[in-house]
Amino acid sequence: MGHGILVSLSKCIVKVLAKPSHQHRPNLPDSKAKLISSLRVADVLLVEGDSRISNYIKYLTQSNWSHAALYIGIKKINGVDMHALVEADIEEGVRLISLDHYLNHNLRICRPIALTDQECLQVVQFALERVGIEYDLKNIIDLARYLFPVSLIAPFISKSRTLFLGSGEPTKAICSTLIAQAFQSIKYPILPIIHSHTEHYCLGCVNEIFKVRHYSLFVPRDFDLSPYFQIIKWESDLNLDYRSIKWHEES
Repeated sequence: MGHGILVSLSKCIVKVLAKPSHQHRPNLPDSKAKLISSLRVADVLLVEGDSRISNYIKYLTQSNWSHAALYIGIKKINGVDMHALVEADIEEGVRLISLDHYLNHNLRICRPIALTDQECLQVVQFALERVGIEYDLKNIIDLARYLFPVSLIAPFISKSRTLFLGSGEPTKAICSTLIAQAFQSIKYPILPIIHSHTEHYCLGCVNEIFKVRHYSLFVPRDFDLSPYFQIIKWESDLNLDYRSIKWHEES
């Protein structure tokens, strides 16, 4: 009985969090064609969402980006070939969705550097195999606790380097953890922990060792900040003639 009430309450909370709020959306000419021509398989698409949960994530991470999805190329969705993304949705869990869903949102493309076609397919396949798993609400709650500046309240509290968040269940994920796991499956770096130490046999020589950050600690902005992802400004107008712009002159 108690479990049933908890499940019902969770569903009600999810519906409230998923409700969109007003947001100004860009209206760019030929935006779909530009976006499609700019995308490659295994690109990470960052989204400035407009739901309540999106505003919550943007506030916590101090970033415009509240959501991340993985571009997987053309796939059948409901029997129709579409440019598709894999994402973790708060209501439906990990799912396939058409690129059209985000056309009127503020977007950014983050492209992994130096991946081969085969490695891109491995990343995509990892994500596809997880379609259908649930959204990890506990991870969102734990991220809030992790990202909140506890040092302002209790400076003596430190965050453990071995900390990981969320339910820890392989059948649950959020958007950024799903994509982080996909890239970590081929040992591709996102924002690794880097330890430096001096070699005893070589004065001035420093050796760097990469340590994997737990996938549950990633948020959408990390793909934007990562030096291992190229930022693609797909909406840029390369034919811009700024001299022809008519500016309003103040009297």
